[in-house]
Amino acid sequence: MTRSRSDKPVPPQDERGFFAESRPSGALPAVGEPRSADAPHYLGHRDRLRTRFAEGGHASLADYELLELLLYRSIPRSDTKPVAKALLQTFGSLAEIFRAPPALLQRVKGVGPSVALDLALVGAATERMLRAEVKGREVLGSWRQVLGYCRTAMAFEAREQFRILFLDKKNGLLADEIQQTGTVDHTPVYPREVVRRAIELSATAVILVHNHPSGDPTPSRADIEMTKLVAEAAKSVGITVHDHIIVGRNGHASLKGLGLL
Repeated sequence: MTRSRSDKPVPPQDERGFFAESRPSGALPAVGEPRSADAPHYLGHRDRLRTRFAEGGHASLADYELLELLLYRSIPRSDTKPVAKALLQTFGSLAEIFRAPPALLQRVKGVGPSVALDLALVGAATERMLRAEVKGREVLGSWRQVLGYCRTAMAFEAREQFRILFLDKKNGLLADEIQQTGTVDHTPVYPREVVRRAIELSATAVILVHNHPSGDPTPSRADIEMTKLVAEAAKSVGITVHDHIIVGRNGHASLKGLGLL
């Protein structure tokens, strides 16, 4: 830690300060107020984006512009357009940015630990919001919300995860659990463990979910065979497997919808 001339400790800077331009003395002008001639060029641009968002909502902004506004909350005194465009170019979409591991986010110029954490928090908040929309509802009657939640939670993971949605007798969501995490193309699944956990929770039905990190949700032969084994084991104790959903960046597949369950 460095010390100033007065020998008082000077706290280290993160990217919020490191990438920020020097701030003129006094507070920045409010939206709509005239800017001084030497004010940073991006301030007027930021005001225009804020006005467009306030008047037209998110539909009035491109993805990179929405990301600019969000990044401005994390890096308030910097031009965030280059960072926003670099993130989208690297990860491809807002969904992949918000689900990316912080270590990967920090490979993008202008993104340090604090900004990476802020982006991860947006992803976590979105997942919690979508989970809240599903929990307590009759799941089979809220299929779009279920798919949206599963895609947000799993589609952009770098490794396969096997998730189970446990349902009560009214098909309400009792629990949502990740049972196994595997490699980039395989997750071990044990039918006895699926059934054991369902019995512990007094579930009468389950929905199986897993992701394909490759992006292609097409079920493999192993996926189909595993689903049949779990369905048979569950049926023997009166538990129904409603579906097995596979999610990926390029969409989703329903084994029931494909006539494979």
